[in-house]
Amino acid sequence: MIQRLSREQQLIQDIFAPLAADNPGAFGLHDDAALLTCDLDTDLVITKDALVEDVHFYADDPPDLIARKALRVNLSDLAAKGAEPRHYLLSLALSERCDRTWIEKFAEGLAQDQAAYGCQLMGGDTVSSRGSISMSITAIGTVPKGEMKRRHGAQAGHLIYVSGTVGDSLLGLKVRGGELFHGPSTASDRAFLADRYLLPQPRVDFVPAIRRHASAAMDVSDGLVGDLELLCAASGMSGEVDLTQVAFSPAARSILEGGLTTLEELVTGGDDYELLFTVPPNSVYAMEGAARRLSAPISRIGRVISGSDAPSFFGEDGALMTFEKPSYSHLD
Repeated sequence: MIQRLSREQQLIQDIFAPLAADNPGAFGLHDDAALLTCDLDTDLVITKDALVEDVHFYADDPPDLIARKALRVNLSDLAAKGAEPRHYLLSLALSERCDRTWIEKFAEGLAQDQAAYGCQLMGGDTVSSRGSISMSITAIGTVPKGEMKRRHGAQAGHLIYVSGTVGDSLLGLKVRGGELFHGPSTASDRAFLADRYLLPQPRVDFVPAIRRHASAAMDVSDGLVGDLELLCAASGMSGEVDLTQVAFSPAARSILEGGLTTLEELVTGGDDYELLFTVPPNSVYAMEGAARRLSAPISRIGRVISGSDAPSFFGEDGALMTFEKPSYSHLD
């Protein structure tokens, strides 16, 4: 019998089914659910993030980059848990502006990052939207049994680290919105920052080091200050942080020194998708060595201390800093 496919079904089979072709549990996206099996020595780690037009991306951003960002913010969560990415589910709400070419480009972005990060589509849903484009990805990773890193686990005396550079994505959003076309930044600086906003770099290569050497970990998605407060609270600890030890890119440093941003803005703005983690003193040498071998820059920014108060943050000249808004809130 010849099957008549709706437009949605046709798009799924033409554009998204190839992304699941090598995943036997996805059944070619022909069924209502997927099948996932794992052995007795493996735990599954599951995370979910949503992206919404005019909040996380602009409508005229390249669709392949929107897709890659949607996947990568989830892979960052998996990396912070010490999990290897394996599979993902995609829900996509398409506005009337999303023609077939847009959808094909979106799928090309997913295919590119599937190949880069070793994960595959398992299923999902596509619907029409009368307003904005939005999407949600549920990512699934694996860890050896009992080895997932959680936010709790930090103890007094453990050292606090953050990977990469902080604040670039916030400034990239300003570049993308037309706020940083002038001033101390160069055209190459602005291009770098815009790319950091459009295309996060999940620290997937750092997963083995997080599993072996970190005591607690999470990714920096809503701002370094607020996220560290969450990690310390989950561990029942406090902390002392020297914000002058936080690494900033040359582009961000130039803008900071030029007075177009502030230290507070950079460490509370969010969307960094770097790893924030604590390390016991006897594992510091091994963790820093792993980072050097991977060419994955990390910065030691403070230490965990006993107490129930929020961590203390110190800026230039050792001055105690306070923050009206320690992190970005999606509901404000």
